Amino acid sequence: MRIRISSLAVAALCFATLGPARPIEARADEPAWGPLELAHERVAPGERKKFTYLGERSFEGGFVDFVVFAAQGRKPGPRLCVTSAIHGDEINSVEIARRAFASVDAEQLAGTLIVLPAINTSGFRSGNRYMPDRRDLNRFFPGNRNGSIAALVAYAVFEGVIRGCTHLVDLHTGSMARSNSPQIRVDVADPQALELARHFSVGIIVEGAGPSGSLRREAMKAGIKAIIYEAGPPNIFLEPEIARGVEGVQNVMNYLGMTHTRPSPPEGKILTHSRWLRVPPGGGGIFLPTAKLGDAVHAGQTLATVTDPVTDRVTEIAAEADGVIVGIALPQVVLSGYGLFHVGELADQPEE
Repeated sequence: MRIRISSLAVAALCFATLGPARPIEARADEPAWGPLELAHERVAPGERKKFTYLGERSFEGGFVDFVVFAAQGRKPGPRLCVTSAIHGDEINSVEIARRAFASVDAEQLAGTLIVLPAINTSGFRSGNRYMPDRRDLNRFFPGNRNGSIAALVAYAVFEGVIRGCTHLVDLHTGSMARSNSPQIRVDVADPQALELARHFSVGIIVEGAGPSGSLRREAMKAGIKAIIYEAGPPNIFLEPEIARGVEGVQNVMNYLGMTHTRPSPPEGKILTHSRWLRVPPGGGGIFLPTAKLGDAVHAGQTLATVTDPVTDRVTEIAAEADGVIVGIALPQVVLSGYGLFHVGELADQPEE
């Protein structure tokens, strides 16, 4: 089986026309399960390669190009894409992606692993969540070849890489000085995607299809089974969550039959009816939480205080319902409407 994925030229990202890369013809002595052809590179069965998607230099290309890690197994199998740093400040995801790829032996692999370790390359370098055009890349998929820089990068990623894959694991962290407990986000209405989430084996599954324009939602619409792994805060590396994320990717690969390691048993704790607790109108000030990530809380329980440093008025933040804290703002100065706690309710678990 040959895999052909079209590529963007540098000129396309400089607002010219798009055109597919010239395909590389298979040699007569190659087996039926042939090389992966991605952008300007060929990755033979049993081979791993690292390269940039554009492979050329230009002023604008330096802002929009991204690195590709590709491993083509010796045997046919699924095509798993692992993506990270769609938001440039979510650096924990980059190390998870790097380690997951480094752990793979292409000689023993069935199928194809494609890793995009830092899609928002400029944001990763500068610690900026957004693209150089100040747009959130995770609202622009599947992209537009005649759009902004964010739309062009989204188009290159989606049409050039993601659309050729069968499964997707998108790696993220908390955003905007918030931290997330390890969790998988998935559209639970899709049984195959839900099984992918369960076999990642994080333990907490947050249901939801994701916002319009997000990579996960658009991949699912294209028939690609997709999940998100969220863990930790932005702008910091957390070793426990890195190790957990790498193990999760390896569990998924084993579940898909790409590798033959000993996986963790699937877990299926599903959170439903998740909601954000926010700063009430006029209640801004110094936010100091007393509850922690992963805590089970009950309705009416005080989770934090917000103190006005001018008037000394204290606003208590209380849980609105029983649930589990899966996201929390770091201690900081906050204003009206700012999200402080993401609380989800555990769904009733079926008997095994």
